[in-house]
Amino acid sequence: MKHTISVLVENKFGVLARISGLFSGRGFNIESLSVGETIDPQISIMTIITRGDDQIIEQITKQLNKLIDVIKVIDFMEVEHVEREMVLIKIAPSKNDRPEALRTAEIFRGRIVDSGHKTFTIEITGDEKKIEAFVELMKPYNIIEFVRTGKVAIAREGVKKISIKNDQ
Repeated sequence: MKHTISVLVENKFGVLARISGLFSGRGFNIESLSVGETIDPQISIMTIITRGDDQIIEQITKQLNKLIDVIKVIDFMEVEHVEREMVLIKIAPSKNDRPEALRTAEIFRGRIVDSGHKTFTIEITGDEKKIEAFVELMKPYNIIEFVRTGKVAIAREGVKKISIKNDQ
């Protein structure tokens, strides 16, 4: 089963290496990893996508909690949350297909972030299914380049916040 794990960490040199080393050292795969600073520049949040049964995920979260620079670990499978990812996709549709490609992007609330004589670069954000559906629809328009971020996630209203300021 796929799990989205959020890890609040101290923003220090080597933390990412220690966390990724924990996964690889135990034979666990990271399918997606997104890292960024929080409002407090001394703290970063990592969103890790991995697969495993309850026992494996429990082992991962326990091992993460043992790392000295880890502040908090949350498996989002246990809480209501919102997940999003982003894709940048560069297409080179034929002259006749350009209007239809742009209409499709508009339907998916895509944004044209770059345009050339022969190409469009479109930005799409959404959940995994939306991203995959959009990519499938863009295949006939000659995909030149494709970049996809990892997921980011946040708890819904009413769920205890993942914020160091609320925990101190």
